Amino acid sequence: MRTLWQPETRKEILARLARLTPAGTPQWGTMTAPAMLAHLADTTRMGIGDLPVAPRRLPLRYFPLKQLFAFWLPIPRNVPTMPELRSRQPGAWEDEMATVRALLEHFAQLDPAAAWPAHPAFGPLTGKQWGRLGYRHFDHHLRQFGV
Repeated sequence: MRTLWQPETRKEILARLARLTPAGTPQWGTMTAPAMLAHLADTTRMGIGDLPVAPRRLPLRYFPLKQLFAFWLPIPRNVPTMPELRSRQPGAWEDEMATVRALLEHFAQLDPAAAWPAHPAFGPLTGKQWGRLGYRHFDHHLRQFGV
């Protein structure tokens, strides 16, 4: 399984990010490329505990739906996200790109065995699970923009 804990996987994500342009057109959804970068930055901040997001009481918090949707099934296109993760206006392109890169590297420096924040939809996650879900989320949005 691919995870943000793997250096080669982070390197691949960074290479794909480098191919993204501010004028990139999404293959689905309504986000612009700058808004998608802001979204990736904010979801990474959420994952490391720097951006609080209100929990949602959804069936996705419980076995087996949690495991299926968080780690196995493809992330559906156009799935709604938490308002806190779409409300920020993106900054300058290079600033957003630098922020996403720095957050990926910061994530890699954390201890996967430490206590991690709960996900607003999926509930409690371990560091290992955050790494897997984080990779899936980055991959989903990079595919959205064809990179």
